[in-house]
Amino acid sequence: MFGRKKEAPTAQETVDQAAAAQAESPKSGGSTGKGAPTPRRKDQVAARQRPLVPNDRKAAREASRAAMREERLKTRAALDTGDERYLPLRDKGPNRRFVRDVVDARWNVGEFVMIAAAVFVVASFIQNLTVQSFILMAFWALIVLVIVDSIRIRFLLRRRLTEKFGGPNQGDVWYGISRALQLRRFRLPKPQVRRGEKVS
Repeated sequence: MFGRKKEAPTAQETVDQAAAAQAESPKSGGSTGKGAPTPRRKDQVAARQRPLVPNDRKAAREASRAAMREERLKTRAALDTGDERYLPLRDKGPNRRFVRDVVDARWNVGEFVMIAAAVFVVASFIQNLTVQSFILMAFWALIVLVIVDSIRIRFLLRRRLTEKFGGPNQGDVWYGISRALQLRRFRLPKPQVRRGEKVS
């Protein structure tokens, strides 16, 4: 309790203890010196601001874009050939393929609506009330025929789908009607049957 007080370490002893601690530190790798110059401040800041694994992110983006591009090419080819594997979800399935074939194998009044509309627009510039009245009446008569033909297609598709698959899935009938309203050469997927061909 009243023993001799421990003397304070000298400056040389303090330096020796610090050197020994640095040599034993795992970060120093057992070397007695620093072994490398101190990095400049701008280098340290640049190192901290460098993004983590930038090459991996760029490579992942490029791979994703390449995959999407390849998928679009396959889908486009499938719309031309009817390949079920790469068709859009809206066009996939045996029901949808059967509906397309039934519609494409017949003449549909709705195909001529766009042509009639173009003729009506051109004829509207003719300064003759008789001609304009006649064309307008013909156009409205065509619209009535399209409605009647769409009703026929509805009953036809429901009957054929019931015979082949036991009934239509949701959206099958409207899918066929909307396809019948398009010009044959602009339909996608492209028709795989000829007009008048028997579809079974």
